[in-house]
Amino acid sequence: MASLKALRMRINSVKSTRKITQAMKMVAAAKLRRAQMRAEAARPYAERMERMLASLGVAVANQPDAPKLLVGTGGDAVHLLVVMSGDRGLAGAFNTNIGRFARTRIRELEIQGKTVKVLAVGRKGATFLKREFGSRFVGEVSFAGKKTVGFEDAAEVAATITRMLEDGEFDVCSLLYNRFRSVISQIPSEQKLIPAALPQAEAEVATGPQAQYEYEPTEEEILAALLPQNLAVQIYRAVLETNAGFYGSQMQAMDNATRNAGEMINKLTLNYNRTRQANITRELIEIISGAEAL
Repeated sequence: MASLKALRMRINSVKSTRKITQAMKMVAAAKLRRAQMRAEAARPYAERMERMLASLGVAVANQPDAPKLLVGTGGDAVHLLVVMSGDRGLAGAFNTNIGRFARTRIRELEIQGKTVKVLAVGRKGATFLKREFGSRFVGEVSFAGKKTVGFEDAAEVAATITRMLEDGEFDVCSLLYNRFRSVISQIPSEQKLIPAALPQAEAEVATGPQAQYEYEPTEEEILAALLPQNLAVQIYRAVLETNAGFYGSQMQAMDNATRNAGEMINKLTLNYNRTRQANITRELIEIISGAEAL
């Protein structure tokens, strides 16, 4: 049985831990509100950008000089997976879930005979995947030192992907990230970036009469400016979704930790009181026994 001093030290230690988890929960909740607002505000713009790109791309996709950002290289042998995770831990299974999702996707592609390359955005996802797929890594990006991740940071990642495409380093590029649904729900999702998803636009055209637009300048000139912008926008949306999901998961994890710490304090306090009572009873028995012996 532990001594009273050891129990007191353990209780004080757990109380200190509970204060830390409570503070982290409050900080995560405050950051979550801002991150959620930014993520929800970015969704309509990113979705509209995708639809506009699909509408413009239908007329250009079949041309021999179609942009690579629109149609890819024409091959399907080398896949680049951009895996987006958090830079910090203490967020429950948030980083582990996207890591497992990426691991499953890598294995599926390799079973199909594809060559897989990984570009990790976020330290935790990189650490998780490097244990098994370190040889597939072509780069790592971390925003750990930044107070706020801006669009220019996503544009740098997009520029890296564009450079790799121009150098012929991959044929297909997909983005893997946790899509924010609610505080307790973040869904690992995959979004194909290159080639752009055009079948949906073609299906919409085939379903019924559509308005005809004349573009000035031409579709090719608009796409030349729109495609790099769209790539950066989609990555930036994933960054915002990841941030919102991370803080939601962290808040939930810290809330669970705070409750568990409270339960542990109650159990330790009960054990402390029982031990203290047992010691008092034993001392009384010893005093009575000594008095009777006299």
